[in-house]
Amino acid sequence: MIDLPREDPTLAALIDRERERQETTLNLIAAENTAPAAVLEALGSSFNNKTAEGYPGRRYHTGCQVADEMEQLAVDRAKALFGAGHANVQPHSGVNANLAVYGAVLNPGDTLLSMKLSHGGHLSHGDPASITGRVYRFSHYGVNPETERLDYDVIRDMARKLRPRMLVAGASSYPRLIEYDTLRAIADEVSAYLLVDMAHIAGLVAARVIPSPVPYAHFVTFTTYKTLMGPHGGTILCEPDFAKRINRSIFPGTQGTPTLSLVAAKAVCFHLAATASFRATQERTLKTAVLLAAELSTQGYRPVTGGTDNHMVLLDLRGKGLKGDQAETALEAAGILSNRNVIPFDPETTQRASGLRLGTPGICTRGMGEGEVRPIAGWIDRILSKPADPAVQLRVREEVRALCRRFPLRGTPGV
Repeated sequence: MIDLPREDPTLAALIDRERERQETTLNLIAAENTAPAAVLEALGSSFNNKTAEGYPGRRYHTGCQVADEMEQLAVDRAKALFGAGHANVQPHSGVNANLAVYGAVLNPGDTLLSMKLSHGGHLSHGDPASITGRVYRFSHYGVNPETERLDYDVIRDMARKLRPRMLVAGASSYPRLIEYDTLRAIADEVSAYLLVDMAHIAGLVAARVIPSPVPYAHFVTFTTYKTLMGPHGGTILCEPDFAKRINRSIFPGTQGTPTLSLVAAKAVCFHLAATASFRATQERTLKTAVLLAAELSTQGYRPVTGGTDNHMVLLDLRGKGLKGDQAETALEAAGILSNRNVIPFDPETTQRASGLRLGTPGICTRGMGEGEVRPIAGWIDRILSKPADPAVQLRVREEVRALCRRFPLRGTPGV
């Protein structure tokens, strides 16, 4: 920072405080990560000054020659990274990306079938609280009450009965792999489009450490800031036949000018995601999540579905007599960040919840691995065994700070 402390010392101080908070806490929030300095540099670049409605070569403003090259670079990198026929890198968010897909091939009132929010889905998959649930007619599938996993026979039966125009897959708190080939077969049987929202797992897919939905889905959406370690924004992948409809649905359909500095940061993100070091981080993310689930299981916490195949662990706290809000508050006091989360068939509200969602991307980006997960699991148990004891929280807080000093955030400036 050069100008900010002089021009706005109040905000500069808040940025310093936020950087210190991130440096000294363990981020186990599954939906968060730390962007490299190169991504942040692009995000704050002079591209922020440019208005460029439209697409490369077809803008509604002059002076876009460099912007065209930059956006095309981001598009080409996204296509190569995921093996996609077309990519739109303009969505401001993952929700915007989903809205654009719906708008590209559906009409208001059309029927869709998606995973229910309380079983692991997402708000933008037709929850009544989202505009998507008010514009379209969504029905929702869930998980099997015994296995807590998707039951594809049930999904097929629902699809045959409802004949949806679109089948939506993807989740925000489902710790298992999804059978994309099976879902595509179901979609084809009922003449439906298949949309896969891989917002949480895009980094794992990019590194090819878990299966990709791209060969099976008509449309794939994702955010770039979770496992992908990039800026806050969205991207759409699709088959080439849908490229024009997707592009029109973003602009002018649901957005105006793209945030070009955000597109530039996405270009950096896609470039870094193709490296060997990124793949190593994603491999470590998977291994540490499996270990975290196993360690907490031995301490009496029940992982939903019995474990994990991706970056997240969803705990059922009822066996410990805890609620999710109580657990996340106690852990935060000790410098360990998580979030309360409903679990399938949860009797509690979303504000209270019976579950706790944990994720390993944030700690693995710092360079931590399986050797660090064991003490972290121990700290979680110490805190949750005495959630109202400030002395325990203080002792763990000091141990957390010491671990954070050993693994500092890498190259993250305060701007």
